[in-house]
Amino acid sequence: MKLSQFKFSISPEKIAQYPPLSRDMCKLMVLHRTTGKVEHKEFINLLDYYHEHDLFIFNNTRVFPARLYAYKEKTGARIEVFLLRELNEEFRLWDVIVDPARKIRIGNKLFFGEDGSVVAEVIDNTTNRGRTLRFLYDGDHEEFKQTLFKLGEAPIPKYIGRDYEAEDLERYQTIFAEEEGAVGAPSAGLHFSKQMLKRMEIAGIDTSFVTFHIGLNQFQSADVEDLSKNKTDSEQMRIDTTCVNRVNEAREKEQRILAIGTSTMRALETAVVGTYGRIKEYDGWTNKFIFPPYEFRVADSLLVNFHLPMTPQLMLAAAFGGYENTMKAYEKALKKGYKFGPYGDAMLIVN
Repeated sequence: MKLSQFKFSISPEKIAQYPPLSRDMCKLMVLHRTTGKVEHKEFINLLDYYHEHDLFIFNNTRVFPARLYAYKEKTGARIEVFLLRELNEEFRLWDVIVDPARKIRIGNKLFFGEDGSVVAEVIDNTTNRGRTLRFLYDGDHEEFKQTLFKLGEAPIPKYIGRDYEAEDLERYQTIFAEEEGAVGAPSAGLHFSKQMLKRMEIAGIDTSFVTFHIGLNQFQSADVEDLSKNKTDSEQMRIDTTCVNRVNEAREKEQRILAIGTSTMRALETAVVGTYGRIKEYDGWTNKFIFPPYEFRVADSLLVNFHLPMTPQLMLAAAFGGYENTMKAYEKALKKGYKFGPYGDAMLIVN
């Protein structure tokens, strides 16, 4: 398929700037992928499509405050520093993206905080905007990370179109987030409140968790027209024995499996073995890129948010729901006033 096939126009007011007052108070579009039928529901109706012992799989990654601002030595130029991942604890090495990149060269020093008390030196160029920073800090590692993260902001996407607010540290985090390492929230999971989890428990819905640390792919569209040639950054993921056993049991008993979000689906499809939808333990990295056509082998339903044009998340949703069905559903979403982005509404794709 071609990148341009996932292009559509969306006006800024269609992108949710804030989440609803309660996490589960959003619209839910239901797309039946076998027929193309679309239903317009509320998120609390999600459980109407599932039965006792069906399995919901979540991504329990935790977003850290990855967006910081620094000042360049001598010139005082303000630089955005987007933390990607820690490379070495002992030497305080971090893989980052800087903006504007043209001003940042090897050997430059960057000063963080109002008093410039945290200093980093650029020691390598990794990509056009990528740099490796070595932070100059004398305290122990845990103290260093706490100090660094206090300077940071929750990395809400810039296309939301407003300034960061302190409340975003909680808003842009699922209530079951545990494993720190993501720079983007698993947005479909943001809809689940404590009350919704209680309803699931009463209904006998089972849950399990993967860990998928979402990287910059969350914010970037594909960069080549021929999607078969597109390359994505590797992201770290883990599926433990508990999850493996529960997923394989559900497959064995023909229970419904709902993947909560595209990151969860990518994790499952990375770990699948054979043709019967069983998965194995996995602890490593993946650059799996899913676009139509694709044969999914584990989950039989998918919950996603409404994603922006030409994004990998939209492509995966279209691969699962069918390209024509999904794009027509998006047309209806735009006409019906559904909100897009991580703080927006949800789509459930079922058979």
